[in-house]
Amino acid sequence: MNMPLIDSAKVLPKGQITIPKDIREHLSINTGDRLTLICENDRVVIMNSAIFALREYQKTMKGEAEKAGLRSDDDVVEMIMQMRREEEA
Repeated sequence: MNMPLIDSAKVLPKGQITIPKDIREHLSINTGDRLTLICENDRVVIMNSAIFALREYQKTMKGEAEKAGLRSDDDVVEMIMQMRREEEA
């Protein structure tokens, strides 16, 4: 099991904090990135917004491939080829 990264930050007068470098690097947070803050009881989870959005989208799409009858890579290729044939017609 990986040890968690633990660091601290001081809250400035306007509520701003500086996220420590080791945490930014671990989360792949760069200048200008958007962050999502999730309050869970007595803690705040900070995530890169792009990763958060991707995970939420993945949750909504879970099971959709099976519903569409896509059970293998070959099924996906066949679906794409069928769509292309329909577009050409």
